Amino acid sequence: MSGTLSLPSQDHLPWTLGPAPESYVLSNVRVVLGDRVSDPASVAVERGVIAEVVERPHPPVGDADGGGLLLMPGLIDVHSDALEKERAPRPSAVLPWDFALASLEGKLVGAGVTTVFHGAAFQTKSGHGVTRTPATALDVCETIDRHQSVQVDHRVLHRFTIRSADGANLLRERLRARAQDAGPLLLSHEDHTPGQGQYADVGHFIDTLVAGGQDRAEATAHVERRMAEAHLTDEVRAANLAWVEELAREGRVRLLGHDPDSAEAIDALAGRGGSVAEFPTTVEAARRAREAGLLIVAGAPNVLRGESHSGNVAATELISHGLVDALASDYLPAGLLGSVAVLVRRGLASLPEAVGLVTAGPAAVAGLGDRGRIAPGLAADFALVDDRTRWPRVVATMKSAR
Repeated sequence: MSGTLSLPSQDHLPWTLGPAPESYVLSNVRVVLGDRVSDPASVAVERGVIAEVVERPHPPVGDADGGGLLLMPGLIDVHSDALEKERAPRPSAVLPWDFALASLEGKLVGAGVTTVFHGAAFQTKSGHGVTRTPATALDVCETIDRHQSVQVDHRVLHRFTIRSADGANLLRERLRARAQDAGPLLLSHEDHTPGQGQYADVGHFIDTLVAGGQDRAEATAHVERRMAEAHLTDEVRAANLAWVEELAREGRVRLLGHDPDSAEAIDALAGRGGSVAEFPTTVEAARRAREAGLLIVAGAPNVLRGESHSGNVAATELISHGLVDALASDYLPAGLLGSVAVLVRRGLASLPEAVGLVTAGPAAVAGLGDRGRIAPGLAADFALVDDRTRWPRVVATMKSAR
């Protein structure tokens, strides 16, 4: 084995491990496998790939002792908008993108995340101290492309508002700039016009604006104006939907549909080559997604809160019906592991099932077949977790040295 590892005493939690060596054996860990948690076992890694999981009666002593802690696959986050807030912690305090990414990486490592898809929003929108434009989306993409990390695999979730002509133009620029062999990009198309999708309940949307400090009459007028203005872009919407269908059919994108609210919306998504229903807002939409063979993503903060902040279906209700394949942090990296604790505590999932929602499930959503489980031949991406407290704590995050 090359290199050595050392683990701290339990008095120094939480703790994050630096770059792992290419080859090592981690012993005395309870390994989260697909359908169970092992007794204390050893995991052998060769050249950044899992070689073997050796269980009792004779697991070998390794280069590092895991102290009987829980070893999970590294967490995979397929939808994170946290970078925006890291860049602008106050509306008037805007930081450099590369600093924000480096700063956020520390939080990701502390949350056990080894692969993350940052949302780059090809849209024009301002709110809650965050301004989005297609140009800033390109800035996000270029920052992530340049960033070098041995602890987190940073990738892009391209969020495309289908009523945006400017967004389509710069997304085309992004597609042209990518290497031919880079594989399909992850593309989530969305329409946040009130009256459908995330804001299907217009009254609840107005209530949310009022709770945020707006006068009710002004909020109502604002929503009515947005709905009227949306019709002016119906032709843009139709053209962009045809274009993303073409991209999906050609295999240039892996297509996600954001906030589908009905069986009809799912049928349309499947009809244009979509693979994933992202944050379905109703049980009806989630059921049709399952019937259509689409993967389903829900929000980890929704699980933690026990409800949707938009008044839509609770993620826990979907999980209770077997209608969720993956959880995404949305805006809260620590929410992934926190949601695992909630699901197990409430009896909505076994520990392996709950862990699968933040590891194997997201890997399938992103089309990543080389990670998300602890099994021979897969990447040695791990999160070592102390699960003895109400809220589990990440002790070490280890990224494959491949």
